[in-house]
Amino acid sequence: MSIHIDPRSLRKRKNREAQFKALSYMAISVAGIFLVIFFADIVRQGYTAFQQTEIAVEVTYTQEIYDNPRSAIDEKIAPLVSRGVTRILPMHLRENPHLMGKTEKLWVLANAEVDQHVKGKANRLKPREVSQVDEMRAAGKIRKAFNTGFFTNGDSKLPEMAGILSAAVGTLYLLAITFAFSFPAGVMAAIYLEEFAPDNRLMNIVEVNINNLAAIPSILFGLLGLAIFINFMGFPRSSALVGGLTLALMTLPVIIIATRAAIRAIPDSIREGALALGATHWQVVWDHILPLSLPGILTGTIIGLARAIGETAPLLIIGMVAYIQDMPRGVTSAATVLPAQIYVWSSESLRAFTERTSAGIIVLLVVLLSMNAVAILLRNKYERKW
Repeated sequence: MSIHIDPRSLRKRKNREAQFKALSYMAISVAGIFLVIFFADIVRQGYTAFQQTEIAVEVTYTQEIYDNPRSAIDEKIAPLVSRGVTRILPMHLRENPHLMGKTEKLWVLANAEVDQHVKGKANRLKPREVSQVDEMRAAGKIRKAFNTGFFTNGDSKLPEMAGILSAAVGTLYLLAITFAFSFPAGVMAAIYLEEFAPDNRLMNIVEVNINNLAAIPSILFGLLGLAIFINFMGFPRSSALVGGLTLALMTLPVIIIATRAAIRAIPDSIREGALALGATHWQVVWDHILPLSLPGILTGTIIGLARAIGETAPLLIIGMVAYIQDMPRGVTSAATVLPAQIYVWSSESLRAFTERTSAGIIVLLVVLLSMNAVAILLRNKYERKW
């Protein structure tokens, strides 16, 4: 018996397949183009923040410096220098009293408008100041240097003095607390649900709710953290402790789901072999299932923590979006995090904060991409084919 295939029908199916492939390639290309444009724009606006303009000045240390710090600098150059520098000079003299009556040459930070002009960006310098800056630059009295202050300073109302140190330390505290609470609880909950929980209606309801919690908007976890940890338990508002516990609640369902998937991937033959040799159910889980599923568990945990680091909405609710100049001294101190710091800078009216915002995004993207890369490396290195 022969089967007749209509050539026209076959041609139509092949044409539809070709059209579907073309649409798929087009969608991937459009997504890739937008991604490239996004990264290129962020880098274009932010890379200049990693350099900062400095001015060579001669500082004369006299008693008058305590009442009028600008008197220590030439009055023609003083308006071009950052106000943060003039605030530091009296403190510097108190710490080094032997400088009284002496004059020394220093490279100090220029103000934000001078910095923007040197970088070729829009600024509010007057024509006379523009000419002065250009002359000093031609004479070698103005230079661009690596902006160490961006990594060693906390937040500041002066763009040229603003840095990410306090936000970076707050992020580390937050990450440590989130991991410490979400990882053990998530892994233990997943082991119980997958290995020990009875198959009944209650467990089915719990599983459905876990899956739902992993998908709800993150801002709802902020409301939950506000209600439980601040209003009910009385923990300090804006602290890393509250932020970490709130993000731990948000990360917990992700870790549970990833852990259960990793445990499910272990063949039943391993369980049966261990039980046949006389091991208890708990010994099978502890000595065999958990070690073999650990790479998958860690991969899911890292991805969950990476998501938590990038969150801002829950932290807005619990007050972690604030002006924090000094880095937190403990988990109960007022703190902020990188996403919140970026949000604060983006709302500032001064143009110089735009490059700080983009530079902060670059740092955050590097951290997130690094964490995802570690997760991929762990998966590829320790993944087993059963």
